[in-house]
Amino acid sequence: MILLDLNVVLDVLQAREPHYRASATVLERVMQRRVEAVMAGHAMTTVHYLVARYRDQKAAQDAVDLLLRHFAIASVGREQLLRARNLGWLDFEDAVVAAAAESAGCSHIVSRNIRDFADSPVRAVTPEEYLLSIAPG
Repeated sequence: MILLDLNVVLDVLQAREPHYRASATVLERVMQRRVEAVMAGHAMTTVHYLVARYRDQKAAQDAVDLLLRHFAIASVGREQLLRARNLGWLDFEDAVVAAAAESAGCSHIVSRNIRDFADSPVRAVTPEEYLLSIAPG
């Protein structure tokens, strides 16, 4: 099981180049159920906010519904927040993602910002690295 970091999902939702292709391929494998994936619970509010702001409410609701159909949700509760604080990272949001991935039993975090996860208890890989060396067929 992998945790998809928000930046990978946003690459697809916003068609951000040059990252779109690799991120879309990872997302496609999740949607085809070729890989089990989770997203951190707090990422859903950000997806909704950004899509609503730059598109509209219906598009935001559709985006959240799509993600909820294809992803399990990694809890972000007291335990994960305390674990994130204890990691001692400067970027608390990244620490929360790492704690959520750890708590959900993920083998990897797929993110474009892997240097932010250098000290993560769960190994972080880029979408390209995931596709080339880890992803199932």
